[in-house]
Amino acid sequence: MAGGAPTLRQELYEKRQAIHPRQVTGTFARLRVAAVLALLGLYYLVPWIPWDGRQAVLFDLPARKFYVFGLVLWPQDFIYLAGLLIVAALSLFFFTAIAGRLWCGYACPQTVWTEVFMWIEHRIEGDRNRRIRLDNSPMDARKFRLRFTKHAAWILLSLWTGYTFVGYFTPILELGDKIIGLSTGPWETFWVLFYSFATYGNAGWMREQVCIYMCPYARFQSAMFDRNTLIISYDEKRGEPRGHRSRGDDPAQKGLGSCIDCTLCVQVCPTGIDIREGLQYQCIGCAACVDICDQVMEKMSYPKGLVRYTTLNALESGATRLVRPRVVIYGAVLLAVTGALIYGLISRAPVELDIIRDRNVLYRVTDSGLVENIYTLKILNKHGDAHRFRIEAEGLPGMQVYADADREIPSGSVGNVTASVRIDPVDLERPSTNILFRVTAEDDPRIANEDEASFLRPR
Repeated sequence: MAGGAPTLRQELYEKRQAIHPRQVTGTFARLRVAAVLALLGLYYLVPWIPWDGRQAVLFDLPARKFYVFGLVLWPQDFIYLAGLLIVAALSLFFFTAIAGRLWCGYACPQTVWTEVFMWIEHRIEGDRNRRIRLDNSPMDARKFRLRFTKHAAWILLSLWTGYTFVGYFTPILELGDKIIGLSTGPWETFWVLFYSFATYGNAGWMREQVCIYMCPYARFQSAMFDRNTLIISYDEKRGEPRGHRSRGDDPAQKGLGSCIDCTLCVQVCPTGIDIREGLQYQCIGCAACVDICDQVMEKMSYPKGLVRYTTLNALESGATRLVRPRVVIYGAVLLAVTGALIYGLISRAPVELDIIRDRNVLYRVTDSGLVENIYTLKILNKHGDAHRFRIEAEGLPGMQVYADADREIPSGSVGNVTASVRIDPVDLERPSTNILFRVTAEDDPRIANEDEASFLRPR
């Protein structure tokens, strides 16, 4: 600017302040560890489970087969995927209405992998104070060694995560052989590296920024909260005014509340917020502040629960109603959709049958005087093996069925079978009568299905 006036630089984004959460023990910490072990155990181990000569869970996209233990699903079964997504959404609504961000605090992949990465960081670089000192120290041989070791461990875990992810789509043993022989395809290579990079970047570098800035759930969660939703809250009436004191001091004589202003609740928070400032969208509901505050209250011989799961009504000395209309509605719809999904999977037929009448000739009379109708039976073999199918029909006396079904229908393929049904006109009382076609695998009577069609006669 003219005259040497100082320039003002406008920052569009706030610079990220590094967060070094203090490790904490307690009831909710143990629950988080149990959730991490269970979820990551399933993720990493399921692709290695064998099942009937194949991988138990495998999404074979080229063959359009999706194996889930004993189930073989096809693109025609995507209705079950839609049902699963609906169940997931309703579960999110239901549990959020009851107890806030349980998903974020215990089951979200961002939370789960970040917990593991922070555990690695703690094991290599030390506790919170040591990590802060290491951050502020100049680069030397020790700092380089610690940082190199940490990032090497992160990268190895990320690569294993990417390898496991692709192992759900390419048989994991086959994928391992390809990687060892440097013969993976372009898409396999891309997804292993991309998923590894995403894991390393999100859990290692971005961490709380994903929850605060990128996750949409943080923005609309309040729409599912009400005054009876269990949330992690600081009891301001009991805690204020806060202040330091000795362990044996009587806070009432000093005019203080129960909060000793130790700031440990801030130090253990993975998103760096102060729970004493009230409910904030950055809170992921991990309850680390509950564990640490209870430990402080115990040391001070104060009642626990200064920071706790509670409701806005309870904080204002009102009554809490956990069972309320929105919870009942969410729960009822969730149970109904889950039940329908389970029933659909259990009753799902391994073969589909679709019947198409010959529209060129509705019926004809044979030389022997029988009335004949022609049908095309489209048989979709959804079983994992190829089968020959037997064609039968019932519904009218004296029916004669002729079908060119003497061929094998491969797994996942549709076979078109022409079937001719002949009936003596004496047995036809109405111009149109429903008959039932049944297809049954010759080698397994459990693989069967049936469908109705109309049989027409001259008027």
